[in-house]
Amino acid sequence: MLNSIRNFSKTITAKIFLFIVAVPFVFWGMGDVFTSGNTNSLAKINNENISTEDFVDHINRLNINQNVIKDRIDDNILEEILSRLISNKLIELEIKEANLLISDKILAERIKTNTNFVDENLNFSRTKYEKFLLSNNLTASEFEKNFKENEFQEELFNYLGGGIKSPIFLINNTYEEETKKINIEFINLENIYPKKESIINKDIENYINRNREILKKDYIDFSYSTVTPMDLIGLDEYNDEFFTKIDEIETGLLNNISFNDTIKTYNLKSVSKKEFIPQSNKDELEAKIYKLRNNEKFGIIDEGDFFVIYEITKIDNKIPNLNDTYFVNQIKQFIFNENKFKYNKDILKKINDNNFFDSDFKNLVTKEIKIEKMLIKSKNDEEKFTPDSLEIIYSLPIKSFTLVTDNEKNVYLVKILNHKIDKMLNNNEIKNIYTIEANNLIKNKIFQSYDVYLNSKYSIKINEKTLERVKNYFR
Repeated sequence: MLNSIRNFSKTITAKIFLFIVAVPFVFWGMGDVFTSGNTNSLAKINNENISTEDFVDHINRLNINQNVIKDRIDDNILEEILSRLISNKLIELEIKEANLLISDKILAERIKTNTNFVDENLNFSRTKYEKFLLSNNLTASEFEKNFKENEFQEELFNYLGGGIKSPIFLINNTYEEETKKINIEFINLENIYPKKESIINKDIENYINRNREILKKDYIDFSYSTVTPMDLIGLDEYNDEFFTKIDEIETGLLNNISFNDTIKTYNLKSVSKKEFIPQSNKDELEAKIYKLRNNEKFGIIDEGDFFVIYEITKIDNKIPNLNDTYFVNQIKQFIFNENKFKYNKDILKKINDNNFFDSDFKNLVTKEIKIEKMLIKSKNDEEKFTPDSLEIIYSLPIKSFTLVTDNEKNVYLVKILNHKIDKMLNNNEIKNIYTIEANNLIKNKIFQSYDVYLNSKYSIKINEKTLERVKNYFR
């Protein structure tokens, strides 16, 4: 937790301030999300309460667009934001307990020497400072409060990891680890996996029979009408009369006036779909209606340039027909991925059991499948493999095997041939760089330990019901 907070504070704020926001969006219609009592408690850190108001204020300060939250609600974006808020609260509690202090004089001096607010002569520029506040819709007090919070966080991190001095052997090891070159051999396993074209109907039927419940999809019958001012009032103008009629239609639907009667009353054109399921990006509007199938069977959607009146009349949960080319191709992809996963798993098991040998590596070679060679110049050499893959390669001894990927997610079987290590040159600039790197390695260990300490020190409880109510609002 702490490492992610520390990284966040340095990357997002560029070591200047934390959570400086532009124009925050406003929440409307939160209704009983803001009731008093226990239902307003979203989380607790020991006896410290985090309310829904705290949470919404936090989102406002982050300046996250409401539509972004809505689109990513099922990807746990609110849980991530809440986790960040809890992390901030933990840091606040630790700062308070450590009794860290920053005087107004020191704070003013740090603002005045901030590179964002100095002129070409390195003198504080009141004009630059005020321009910054205006462009970010901030008052001086708001900015200084945020700036001070960030300074406190920096002080805490310095309090925990300050004064680190790495021994020379660790500096040398860091240099060698970061700059050593590694010769490897590798085989592209994408050329070995069974091809999708080789998957036959029997394979498809067997896969469906094994995964019937998972593969069932909702097919819906629905109708909808796109409505513009021209359709309702005969004018190409979004005026009070148009919105009054939209309100009438919405009220009517809520009072059980049917979709068909509404269409007839207002002389609107409609589109009907039978057994619909989204299959491409061109179905964007219809896909939006499809997503509402388990929540709202009828209603009005505001699309900005027009409104959509819709009604879902039937939902049929079933296995798609094998005549559906899109579904069959999906199944083939699932089978391909399953076979690929099994193949990789079998190789990894052999490697982990020390049961994968040079002979196994060479036996994969055919006329079409060749062993390739390359020299990886450093841990940052991302010409071929991903950073995570390079981490794995650099962690292994000579003659080891492993599986890694490139940026296109192709999988490779790699053999480590040898390491080429250059001794650190007597160059003070390089030595300084790797001294900082070695210090950071030690700090990371300290922060990891501190993270464990925080998790044991504080009891964190989430009110799942309140969180679900907040998520429902964004939906």
